[in-house]
Amino acid sequence: MIDTTYDLIVIGAGAVGENIADRAVQGGLTALLIESELVGGECSYWACMPSKALLRSGIVLRAAQAVGGAREAVTGELDVAATFARRDSFTSNWDDAGQVKWVEAAGIAFVRGHARLTGEKQVTVDDTVYTARHAVAVSVGSDPLLPAIPGLADVSPWTSRDATSAKIAPKRLAIIGGGVVGVEMATAYQSFGTTVTIIARADLLGNQEPFAGELVTASLENFGVTVLRGVEITSAHRDHDGVTLELDNGSTVVADEVLVSTGRLPRTNDLGFENIGLTPGDWMDVDDTMLVKGFDWLYACGDVNHRALLTHQGKYQARAAGDVIAARALGTGVHDNRFGKHAATADHEMVPQVTFSDPEIASVGLTAKAAVTAGYDIRVVDYNLGGVAGSSLQADGYTGHARMIVDEKRKVLLGVTFVGQDVSELLHAATTAIVGEVSIDRLWHAVPAYPTMSEIWLRLLETYGRP
Repeated sequence: MIDTTYDLIVIGAGAVGENIADRAVQGGLTALLIESELVGGECSYWACMPSKALLRSGIVLRAAQAVGGAREAVTGELDVAATFARRDSFTSNWDDAGQVKWVEAAGIAFVRGHARLTGEKQVTVDDTVYTARHAVAVSVGSDPLLPAIPGLADVSPWTSRDATSAKIAPKRLAIIGGGVVGVEMATAYQSFGTTVTIIARADLLGNQEPFAGELVTASLENFGVTVLRGVEITSAHRDHDGVTLELDNGSTVVADEVLVSTGRLPRTNDLGFENIGLTPGDWMDVDDTMLVKGFDWLYACGDVNHRALLTHQGKYQARAAGDVIAARALGTGVHDNRFGKHAATADHEMVPQVTFSDPEIASVGLTAKAAVTAGYDIRVVDYNLGGVAGSSLQADGYTGHARMIVDEKRKVLLGVTFVGQDVSELLHAATTAIVGEVSIDRLWHAVPAYPTMSEIWLRLLETYGRP
């Protein structure tokens, strides 16, 4: 007879769900993990890992071509088949046996199937009802949003999953949307020899600092990508020539495949929300301990709570949720400290993110616009990243830019954005400075090694001026 009662039930066994269950088990609880697809979830098989694997080969090739000596040694073109094979190795060929093995070794029970909430602390998979003694946590992620464009659904458009799991590169690819997914996939497929067109209603990467989108747009166009901004698609149809997209300016775009990257929706339509007083299809509203508002037993982590749709932030939330679920269940006390282990407060104004375009964008915290909107008295400090000695050594003709946003009242950083080759490796220093609320005068004593790209910190501080 199978066990159907656990301290915690987690719906969704992606990276987020795995972390919730693992932390709860380490805290002394029993946990059941339920997954309808592959253990490891979106990031492992259709998002972070395969997308970065597809991007890396082309970016490395261009990086070598940007350094004298290496440039002369690079005589061949990108091996697209080898790039796809390398991607397949990172997804384990879409086989989750290794991750299932990890779940079992961690002492977490696992069931494969579609879960629905059927009552308080009650989850049904097929015909089996499972009961949680203390909590149910939802970490089902999100799905791509398909815009209401006449005919679009009928042309079998690609989603991000199709783009990251494709076996061959199409000759022509049209991308609808100018966000992170659209920009990254344009970067990758352009390097495969695909003719890429991005169609965006506004500027690319509009949630970033304006210079970030401008530099990436210029780079994409330099690589041969056509970027159409300020236009909308009025209709789509497929025939023997491919997919034709009619635009509101009277022009058309014809492609073999169309990738839709215009936003996300919560994967909550068929989760049984109606059985517990929630509305199917809604995002889940949570507090900083990831407890769903209005409940004392229901938690939600990752994309589904709409706080920060990033794997690393979902895992951060999961660690807090797993720990607090165990603490509440065992009565060991909940830390109410803003930066205690039972809260995910960094979600609000301290979120780091890397866009793996070429050049990269690495940002954390607030943009200048967001900081002003939030009511901060700020000073914006800019510096040409290409003017740093370490950058000029990194690549010939290095192009990049850096910005820091200073809270003038407290003299601490609110946001930092770097754009340029390899800037992702600069990001954690900025994240630490913002989360740690390190003062400007203390940052002067964090001496960057010379000659490295980290010298940008000294240049930003010099531009700001010593307090």
